This record gives sequence, structure tokens and C-alpha cells, in this order.
Amino acid sequence: MPRPTSPARRSLPHQVRIIGGAWKRTRLDVPDRPGLRPTPDRVRETLFNWLGQDLSGWRVVDAFAGTGALGLEAASRGAGDVLLVESEGALVDLLRAVVNRLDAQAVRVQRGNALTVLSGLPAGSIDLVFLDPPFDADLFDKALAAARPALAAAGFVYLEAPTQWQGDAVARHGLEVVRHMKAGMVHGHLLRPIA
Repeated sequence: MPRPTSPARRSLPHQVRIIGGAWKRTRLDVPDRPGLRPTPDRVRETLFNWLGQDLSGWRVVDAFAGTGALGLEAASRGAGDVLLVESEGALVDLLRAVVNRLDAQAVRVQRGNALTVLSGLPAGSIDLVFLDPPFDADLFDKALAAARPALAAAGFVYLEAPTQWQGDAVARHGLEVVRHMKAGMVHGHLLRPIA
């Protein structure tokens, strides 16, 4: 028979942690918000094993930032410029508080529509784009289309989705799948521009 959870324990916010780099083991609060689904620790660990542990100087955009777990993980590993984009005001405030707490000089928080922000970035200016939109919003194609022009020739897109993306679905955006993983109900895809 499971032990009952104490009321104080039940009221604590859910948390994820930064896996590696300068802020390893730093916990990030996950507020109870509809559609907010932070990338699990083990998925981020696999992703950054694919990318490499040292992202020194990389230019990164976390387009649907939420808790900021992906973008802050990149900054923790040395990314030189990280833009966290979030549309919900309460989450923007939370992100700014975390950035201040970590004294994260390379991280900027921008409130706005991810597709609009991605579309406004200079061509070829970004090394890594994280795309983890709400699964029920049907934004995957639009997000890939908006992100692709900003991507450097040797850059990467990480796409998180409820189904596997492959072949023509990514090729029509000028991208190809480098790596794929499935963890529970989540498919993670590392994409790069087609040479």
C-alpha cells in the first residue's frame, strides 16, 4: 500500500534539473500550466550527448521556451548567445527570474510569438534552434518553415513532437534527420540542413 503524501510535499512545484555544464543540478520550477510539458531530463541528456557537451560560442534560440530547460541547458554548456522566446507573461516572468538568479549573461528572454521571432532572425545567424511547441497546437510545419532560414549551414534544429518526423515531412523544409529517439510519448529529432 503506497504511503500518503504529506500536504506540504504535494504543494511543492514540479521541477526539472539542468543536466550538465556550469549550472549542473540547478533545479527549474515547472508551474502547472496547460500545455506546459518540459523536455524530460533523460531526453535532454541524450540530446546533449548528440550535440556534444561543449557548445562554446553557439548561437541558440529556444523558440517555445516554457521553463527554459533546453535553452538554459545550452547556456550552461557555454553557448554564447541564447534567446528564450515565450508568449505567456507569467512564464516570461519566471524565465527572467531564473536568468537573474543564475546571472546568465549570455541569455536573453523575449516575450512574443515564436513564429514571428524566428521569421525575423537574420538568415544563417543561428547554430541551434529548439522547437518544442505545444503538441495540440499544430505548429510543427510552421515552426520548421520559420526556423530554417535563420539556421547556419552547419546548424541544427531539435524538434520534439508526439509522432516521428522523417523523409518528405522534413525534406520539404530543406532538412534531414540526423538522430531520432522515442521516450514515452515523445519523439525527439535532431535535424540539419540538407547539404
